[in-house]
Amino acid sequence: MSQISLTFPDGNARDYPAGITAAEVAESIAPSLAKRAISASLDGKHIDLAWPITSSGTIAINTMKDEAPALELIRHDFAHVMARAVQKLWPDTKVTIGPVRDFGWFYDFDRAEPFTPEDLGAIEAEMKQIIAARDPVRTEVWDRDRAIAYYKDQNEPFKLELIDRIPEGEDLRMYWHGDWQDLCRGPHLQNTGQLPADAFKLTHLAGAYWLGDATRPMLQRIYGVAFRNRDDLKAHLTMLEEAAKRDHRKQGREMDLFHMQEEAPGQIFWHPNGWNIYVALQDYMRRRQRAGGYVEVNTPQVVSRKLWEESGHWENYQDHMFIVEVDEEHAKTKTVNALKPMNCPCHVQIFNVGLKSYRDLPLRMAEFGSCNRYEPSGALHGIMRVRGFTQDDAHIFCTENQIEAETKRFIEFLSAIYRDLGFDSFRVKFATRPEHRAGSDETWDKAESALLSATRAAGIEPEVNPGEGAFYGPKLEFVLTDAIGRDWQCGTHQVDFVLPERLDASYIGEDGAKHRPVMLHRATLGSFERFIGILIENFAGKLPLWLAPRQVVVASIVSDADDYVHEIVAQLQARGIRAEADTRNEKINYKVREHSVAKVPVILAIGMKEVETRTVSMRRLDNQGSQNLSLEEVTNQLASEATPPDLR
Repeated sequence: MSQISLTFPDGNARDYPAGITAAEVAESIAPSLAKRAISASLDGKHIDLAWPITSSGTIAINTMKDEAPALELIRHDFAHVMARAVQKLWPDTKVTIGPVRDFGWFYDFDRAEPFTPEDLGAIEAEMKQIIAARDPVRTEVWDRDRAIAYYKDQNEPFKLELIDRIPEGEDLRMYWHGDWQDLCRGPHLQNTGQLPADAFKLTHLAGAYWLGDATRPMLQRIYGVAFRNRDDLKAHLTMLEEAAKRDHRKQGREMDLFHMQEEAPGQIFWHPNGWNIYVALQDYMRRRQRAGGYVEVNTPQVVSRKLWEESGHWENYQDHMFIVEVDEEHAKTKTVNALKPMNCPCHVQIFNVGLKSYRDLPLRMAEFGSCNRYEPSGALHGIMRVRGFTQDDAHIFCTENQIEAETKRFIEFLSAIYRDLGFDSFRVKFATRPEHRAGSDETWDKAESALLSATRAAGIEPEVNPGEGAFYGPKLEFVLTDAIGRDWQCGTHQVDFVLPERLDASYIGEDGAKHRPVMLHRATLGSFERFIGILIENFAGKLPLWLAPRQVVVASIVSDADDYVHEIVAQLQARGIRAEADTRNEKINYKVREHSVAKVPVILAIGMKEVETRTVSMRRLDNQGSQNLSLEEVTNQLASEATPPDLR
């Protein structure tokens, strides 16, 4: 029997017969490890303990202490156990797919009757019985004909379609959890009893088209979450409760910020309060960019198909573009245009006007660019995921030698802005070449090497995000963590050798010859709409005073104080504070409650005592007490707080 060599994390290696399983490897090390083992990692690939190992490599045995593989297995096994429970309770239900996702999983079912929220409790109870039974999990590899015959006999049409989608020659792996079977790549745990019965919960129901295709059957999707222990589950559910309270859509209604309606799917109707936030944020970014050496431009919304073909977007991005056909006067055929989904090709057009010298580089060109991208209706989510949005977009035209300095400069620029906006730290991901891309492998090698080297020179070792780069170049993704621990990917920085070549951009070098510039695509906030949603949820609507849509309400306690109320409002407004008067014939407690729900940061209550002493009674949001201050004191204090961070 042929031998293979397996190298362990400590660097030691052992020889084993080819075909040995990871479970047997664990037993050879220590029986105690074999009992704790749940899976293995072979040359970085997550594998089942029962799979035969046929070639040499590096191996690590995973236990429940190894968080990433443990959570993947737990959530994947829970998906199968849930599907088994559903078919036990409703045998006529057809199963489809059940992938792992953030914090849990979902599984799609084809069932005549709709599931109800009450059904989730019954499914959970059945799942716990399956876990308690400790049924063994086993796997086999079948040939295609046997698998097809099996699913025809089981009347599972969706599984038959999945088999058709699996390339010829690829293994068809069958998993049994007890007597319930599913087509699955694996890996899985060794028995259902390894699942933590007190660390999962089914959360909600949704509809979903089969394979995301609106022309295919509508299925019923059940979502669940799972963790390694009860405490982690409890912490996650608490976070979900807090997230529901912070939801920007809920806050948007209470604060009267925006609305959306069917007549404009994926588009936002900004109300005056919401637009105050938008303008304050945009003004701040405009000042920051000017100070950072950017020139601001503006480019057309509707651009000819010809430019999108030249840039490569027509080939690589057309499914996300809104096409506009126009009957030009006297034209025999319609002119085909598109709403711009991004600004980069238009910025190259500005760069290409007139000769550029190496002395002009780096040229940092910024635009608050309004873009439109098609998103499926099911993917739309408040102002976080829309079809119409504005980016704080910029493109830096530079030489190859300037990539490192400009990357470092941008990371410092972004860091300062994130700190001003309440985010003291972030993670950086390095997104590499996608499967569908423009440019040669040589060009991508150069671009990836340049960006990675520049990032490391800036003192950052990024996480690798394989295959998630743009079609024209690799990118850095800047990931924020909000007040309740959620991650948000916001800023990006990309190195692009492709578009300057495709769109014939050039500059005159020191040698007097033409050279191609490198194009660095960068966005700090990304979409203004999405970032405002993140801010609203991060601060639970209680935005810093300089960003708050309504900063101060001056409320009268008695009508005789109205004149002083209006005097205070005028004085605050003269100092640039968004102040308003509330002189309605309502009790002060009613006014305070109403403005507190609307997240007004400061309420100044004015009665006759305040009129006589030329003072104000200042109440802060979420602060039960009040301060009695002179009008001058309060004006100076609020004017300072309302000043944007870059102007202090």
